[in-house]
Amino acid sequence: MSNQQRSQIIELDKVNAHALSVDSWEGDLEEDRPQVGGIVAKCAQLAAFSKTIRSCVDDEVMTLKDPDFLFDEDARPGSTFPFLLSDGRKVGIAVPQATVAAQFYDPSEVNGPSLLIPPSLFPRGTQVENADLVLVSSSNPATIRSVLDGIGAIAPTASVEPVGIVIDSLAQLTVIRSLLVVGMVLGLVIGVAAFVVSVADRAMERRGQVTALALLGAGAGTLRVVQVVQVVLPLVVGLGAAIVAGWLAESSYLITGGGAVHWDWEGLPLLFACALGVVLAAALASVPMVRRHVDPEHIRRD
Repeated sequence: MSNQQRSQIIELDKVNAHALSVDSWEGDLEEDRPQVGGIVAKCAQLAAFSKTIRSCVDDEVMTLKDPDFLFDEDARPGSTFPFLLSDGRKVGIAVPQATVAAQFYDPSEVNGPSLLIPPSLFPRGTQVENADLVLVSSSNPATIRSVLDGIGAIAPTASVEPVGIVIDSLAQLTVIRSLLVVGMVLGLVIGVAAFVVSVADRAMERRGQVTALALLGAGAGTLRVVQVVQVVLPLVVGLGAAIVAGWLAESSYLITGGGAVHWDWEGLPLLFACALGVVLAAALASVPMVRRHVDPEHIRRD
């Protein structure tokens, strides 16, 4: 990956932080040279990969200590390790006495490095050989997909290794969500249509009663209000109970699953909006079914 591609990837909108994971030069195959790992980043970048960070100083090489990992015995203070650059030169970095305590997230691509190396230590325009660019973004599936698409557009041949993310699961999640949306829309359309047919059928059956009430002097507005109330009231009770029961079932699943979110409020406005749409559609459909026209045939039949 070229410097230009790396810079473009770092500037992607959804990328929150970046760092380089590097290993010291291991020498020729015949040599048995000790090797250490390091992370090339500033303190603010290191904090994005860490749960906690203490005693970090910018622009200084520091020894990294993570309480969750055993310290590398080869990284003794005073030892020097060469890092091979893209132009063939080597930069020797000595292990310092100064330490920075950082507890990295797990899993993470930067777990267990021995050194924190400032980016300014390497000459501008050069890269460390065998370095991995590590990115941090939100865990939202849409964000992950956006970052991966951006990397693919900038560096199509680059090898990308998602850490803690299963790409196949993201694709399956998209398919499942699409099927759920289609199912919900079809269920809404079929449900509303079935309810409208039921209302129309009941209104046809009650034409005789409407005719009798009209002869007794009942106003058209009164008849329509009564019809709408009879249709809407049971529908409101049923939909409200369904929403509350479904939301409680979801919250029970979230609580027992041990997730960070226990009460999901984000989907409730959409559910209430859909329920309100169903109620309005049923109410509007029931109004034309009440006619104040006196039909002698209905009186004769009654």
